[in-house]
Amino acid sequence: MRIRKELWFGFSLMAIILTTVVILTPWAGFFDGHLNRDDLGALGLLMLALIVVAIMLGFPTAFTLMGMGMVFGWIAYRSVNPELATRQILDLMVQRAYSVMSNDVLIAIPLFVFMGYLVERANLIEKLFKSLHLALAQVPGALAVATIITCAIFATATGIVGAVVTLMGLLALPAMLRAGYSVQLAAGAITAGGCLGILIPPSVMLIVYGATAGVSVVKLYAGAFFPGVMLAALYVGYVILLAKWKPHLAPPLPPQERLVTLPPLAARLSQSGRHRNALAGLGAALRDASLPRAAVGGQLLVSLLPALSIAALLAVLYLGSTAPVATVDTAGLVQAGGAFGTDDPAEFDSGGLAEPPQEAGGLAEPPAADDSASASASAPPALAEPAAAVVAAPASAEPSPPAERVPAPTWYWVVFGVGMTALALASWTMNWQRLEIFKMLLASFIPLAVLILAVLGSIVFGLATPTEAAAVGALGGVLLAGAYRYVAARSAGGGGAAAKTLRELGGIVKESSFLTAKTSAMVCWLFVGSSIFSAAFALLGGQDLIERWVLSLGLTTLQFMLLSQFIIFILGWPLEWTEIIVIFMPIFIPLLAKFNVDPLYFGLLVALNLQTAFLSPPVAMAAFYLKGVSPRHVTLNQIFAGMLPFMGIQVLALALLYIFPQIGMWLPQTLYK
Repeated sequence: MRIRKELWFGFSLMAIILTTVVILTPWAGFFDGHLNRDDLGALGLLMLALIVVAIMLGFPTAFTLMGMGMVFGWIAYRSVNPELATRQILDLMVQRAYSVMSNDVLIAIPLFVFMGYLVERANLIEKLFKSLHLALAQVPGALAVATIITCAIFATATGIVGAVVTLMGLLALPAMLRAGYSVQLAAGAITAGGCLGILIPPSVMLIVYGATAGVSVVKLYAGAFFPGVMLAALYVGYVILLAKWKPHLAPPLPPQERLVTLPPLAARLSQSGRHRNALAGLGAALRDASLPRAAVGGQLLVSLLPALSIAALLAVLYLGSTAPVATVDTAGLVQAGGAFGTDDPAEFDSGGLAEPPQEAGGLAEPPAADDSASASASAPPALAEPAAAVVAAPASAEPSPPAERVPAPTWYWVVFGVGMTALALASWTMNWQRLEIFKMLLASFIPLAVLILAVLGSIVFGLATPTEAAAVGALGGVLLAGAYRYVAARSAGGGGAAAKTLRELGGIVKESSFLTAKTSAMVCWLFVGSSIFSAAFALLGGQDLIERWVLSLGLTTLQFMLLSQFIIFILGWPLEWTEIIVIFMPIFIPLLAKFNVDPLYFGLLVALNLQTAFLSPPVAMAAFYLKGVSPRHVTLNQIFAGMLPFMGIQVLALALLYIFPQIGMWLPQTLYK
């Protein structure tokens, strides 16, 4: 019955589209060969409707775009010159394919995808999830919160939605079901968290949008960072509130599952009973000659890392917030007679860029040699000798004192107070169990954090292009996968760890390369198909027809933004984000200038909106990814039901981004002034 309802929904939607097309298509002009401008535009709309229906029927998107674009492009050329139509459409196909092949931005896609597959197979995420859910054991809904945070971190290293949802479905779903979590809540947390890879850099979708809309991928990455963090925070807040309101949906972890096995040194110090606090115990143990001081010192240094990190952050913020205001010394210019450094209007009017005064008799003769001194003295500033214009301050002038630092602003002291409170709380509650969990968290997160900072940091701060950073990330993924495989082989024992690591790493690289080639080929063929389709659509005048129709509505900027985002939201039901970007963005982008909308800001709204393509039935690819790895008793309807509240949160985040645009625009505007 469920399948029958879904089929009825799909067939009904296709029937509505086809019926509308049949009624509005200018059949008379099409058959007699006399197609005017409006008839060609209507054929463009027919092509657009047919491509949606064909994709819903399951035809390959890239080749359907290509074939339909060539057929309708041939019709457009034939309406002008029937003899050259075939040659022109073939030339168009070659030119569009070559333009995609020569697009340097697209090189970053296979490299980022390759990095993501390598990180997925490095067995890093399993350790990160385990340490996170132990660290958050006191938080309501700890397992679901740890799932969302792990997905957000994993998204910054992969950008591949299917990989994140599948892996977290294997790791987190069984753990949450064993802990008594609601199936709907568990499925919703995994699918919503896994879809963060669409928005959080290095998102492949942002690269595709940047290449389609001609927007800088670097600025898109900088702009998408805070909206991604905001959306993840809204997810976490919803889970915590729901777990607090209905504890039976997300039971807390039992005490025995919160314990970890202590290493020998920590177990010995904790069993002595002298110090329950790990910092105090390690400080006292450092003075005990019977204990290995190097090991104790290393443990103490690890336990002090939060304090050192907070102190370093506060120092950097203080230096930045109290830096002296840079002033430009214009004393030399004022001394030389220039008027740009003065506040006197009369003095400004008499010199600078004003025309030099002229004598009544026209051009005067050059002064005599004996009158040169007086002539130069009476000459206007604009005609003064160059040497006089750059006269420095007198040698006897006192050197200017060093600029003093400005007082720290109020916000810094607020941050300072919060940091000190967090530091005191962390130090007070640092027992031996929490110290061991903190070490697990460091071991699983620091290598991934270094890779993320090396890739995203180099892009955002302008040290490398996205392609160069992606190449570094791919190399880092190989090294990371090899290091973790080597550690796992050494822990398993049996000898030959290096040879075993090389064999496993070779298999990982081979499999990742195959998956990367498959994904990249799909994206590149989509670009070729969409380029031919867009060209045919423009030749038919479909873009001009839509533009004239939208402008005739007399919409305000707000109404246009609401209409466009609503259309994208609806398109997310039957289509995936790839089809929406490559087919419909070329229609929306030319309209942005008419309504004074920044394409960068529009891209951030689209990226946030397009997550509905993975969370909205009946397509909802994230649901099918999760269903493929979930137990049999977890039904697709339960997964859909769990995704709906998170869809509502996405709509709320979209509204917040529209109401407060600086959430997305502040970072790119600050970094790239």
